[in-house]
Amino acid sequence: MTNESKIPDIVIVTGMSGAGRSTAAKSLEDLDWYVVDNLPPGLLATMADLGGRVKDAVPRIAVVVDVRSRAFTDDLHSSIAELEARGVHPRVVFLEAGDADLVRRFESVRRPHPLQGDGRLVDGIARERELVREVRAEADLVIDTSGLNVHELRNKIIGFFGNDTGESSLRATVVSFGYKYGLPVDADLVVDCRFLPNPHWVPELRPKTGRDAAVRDYVLGQRGAKEFLDAYAEVLRLLADGYEREGKHYVTLAVGCTGGKHRSVAMAEQIAARLRDEGIEVQVAHRDLGRE
Repeated sequence: MTNESKIPDIVIVTGMSGAGRSTAAKSLEDLDWYVVDNLPPGLLATMADLGGRVKDAVPRIAVVVDVRSRAFTDDLHSSIAELEARGVHPRVVFLEAGDADLVRRFESVRRPHPLQGDGRLVDGIARERELVREVRAEADLVIDTSGLNVHELRNKIIGFFGNDTGESSLRATVVSFGYKYGLPVDADLVVDCRFLPNPHWVPELRPKTGRDAAVRDYVLGQRGAKEFLDAYAEVLRLLADGYEREGKHYVTLAVGCTGGKHRSVAMAEQIAARLRDEGIEVQVAHRDLGRE
């Protein structure tokens, strides 16, 4: 970058084929991001230079990168390192989905997987999952699109980027879930609330949820609940400071109980409130509420 150039904000959108990269890109475009689809990673620095010129400067650029780019992982890592050396700090958004969802999506459009070759659809998915494993591990934001329709994914993107200024302030998503339905694959941190008594076994509370005052008061009134929240809030403060220093913009915190209806919902709301008190922008989602 020259001294006459402005540094654009760059988001790299990547992830599994069929996980919703195109929908994410279109959503960013609707939010006035300049979107470039299927750009080879080696051209990222060139795009940043072009976008950063003073005349007609592009302040926000979203680049979609996928496995059709040769030497995908090595090229992407080296290109990000080159951008960092120039003072550009790109954020990587990784879109994930379960195998069953990906198979259903490919079959619905009657298209082969780009890495399928002469094998089966699931073979292509497995090859790609291995190829993107390191990128996923280092992504700033992982979004699990399993079970989401295009409108729900769009709402997630708007939630993360709708008021995005490119500054380094941390944004958090707190997700309640039920262990019997599996861990959220996009969680950075997981909290287990099963140490608290289950309101399911209290007849008058069973039909209610953690959003109801009676359940919330029951959960928070249990021995250890307040102490846990106080201690965990202090841990989150330390983590938030560390994430800010390391340039991490997004964190997903999963809060689990057995069914994702009572304890995890109540505790997720409380943790979200504590984070807001620290000045952190928070979204709350109750993944398994109403699923039973």
